[in-house]
Amino acid sequence: MNDPNPVVSEGQAAGPPPAAAAANDGLAAAEAKAQAHWDSYVRAVAELDNYRKRMDRELENARKYGVERFAQDLLPVSDALVAGMQQAAGANPGPALLEGAQATLRELNRAFDKAGIKAIDPIGQPFDPAWHEAMLAQESPGQTPGTVLSVVQKGYSLNGRLLRPARVVVSKAS
Repeated sequence: MNDPNPVVSEGQAAGPPPAAAAANDGLAAAEAKAQAHWDSYVRAVAELDNYRKRMDRELENARKYGVERFAQDLLPVSDALVAGMQQAAGANPGPALLEGAQATLRELNRAFDKAGIKAIDPIGQPFDPAWHEAMLAQESPGQTPGTVLSVVQKGYSLNGRLLRPARVVVSKAS
């Protein structure tokens, strides 16, 4: 007859047989190893996705700001052309010379627009040290302190990134 409560002798331990315990240990080790591999896979996929996004951003920045050095080299040309036209306007040069300089400046400005280069014209705006460089502080009774009164040298931005700050005269308190 089968006894529902078998008697365990003192030398025999209750529990699964030794072969089953070894199999359970092996299964647990395999599951832990599989989980570690899964974690590594998920991490690698996330790193690849982050790398792809970073490369996309860098490619976009290279496209948008690749002409930055060239643009910085052209800014003095624009400044010299404007200064020459201002000098020539007072000296009454030949109309062909002045017309040629104006046409050259228009073409240069058109090229700037195509490249995303914008002039910074802060007259009447509050002084912003991120975009302006104060050359002089001047008392101005009709203005609030910290307002840009005039521009000494134009500033420029390239697709929203500062190329050169505008050099300005700022109002100060009396």
